Amino acid sequence: MRKYTDPFRVTKGKDFRLNDFDPGDTLGLKMDKQEAAQLLERGSEWLAMEQDILYAQDSWSLLLVFQAMDAAGKDGTIKHVMSRVNPQGCDVVSFKQPSHKELSHDFLWRYSKKVPQRGRIGIFNRSYYEEVLVVRVHPELLDAQNIPPEFLGKNVWEERLADIISFEDYLSRQGVVILKFYLNLSYGEQKKRFLARLDKPDKNWKFSASDVRERRYWKDYMHAYDEAIRATSSQAAPWFIVPADNKWFTRLVVAAAIVEAVEKLDLAYPKVTSAQMKDLCAAREELEAER
Repeated sequence: MRKYTDPFRVTKGKDFRLNDFDPGDTLGLKMDKQEAAQLLERGSEWLAMEQDILYAQDSWSLLLVFQAMDAAGKDGTIKHVMSRVNPQGCDVVSFKQPSHKELSHDFLWRYSKKVPQRGRIGIFNRSYYEEVLVVRVHPELLDAQNIPPEFLGKNVWEERLADIISFEDYLSRQGVVILKFYLNLSYGEQKKRFLARLDKPDKNWKFSASDVRERRYWKDYMHAYDEAIRATSSQAAPWFIVPADNKWFTRLVVAAAIVEAVEKLDLAYPKVTSAQMKDLCAAREELEAER
């Protein structure tokens, strides 16, 4: 698994540059769709098995954070990678524009409420990183948050990134395993996918004129991602810069990263105590004595 994850894992952001990662990289692998689907299915089946133990152990939880530009394939990646996972033990949260109530709280409030409880997997389809990405690209959005002016100085983004680092450190010390995925889509591939959505009637619903408007800010977003990933990469909450121009490879890398992280937890079903075993034996005797 490490051969799929190590080239894209970032745990020290000091020298990070998004330009150093190729959105079309496949590590030289050549697979047809069927081969890729079979390999992904194996990973999904293994993850489903581990999820059952994660739930039974009730000690760790897993938080998967997905960030990307539009059309990078977040929804499809989540769907395919988590296809075998029991939905009762998994929560997917898509964060849209904040409500009036959410804007009346601190910027991490609505996200902290959705952190997965022990034994569960939580997926953030976009996350608190939007507060240092889209809000940074469109700083007028800060006005709606009604923050006292003295806290909106020139260091506001550095301060927010520091808050995120502290938030993730806190969660990791509580047993939350955090994996952050940036699906690294190229500018050219985004254009192809937008046009494909326009060409196919059954895909029109996925396209919005705002997608093209946001595309105009591509360089600003790349700068914001550079700053965010550089500041918040750590051993406890690593980033994975996942090549996204080839969907089959994107899904393999994400699946490998999740499987690898869960495997490191060395999960096991809880051991039955002697008192519990005595109760189980008594229950068996009662059931077998029934006529």
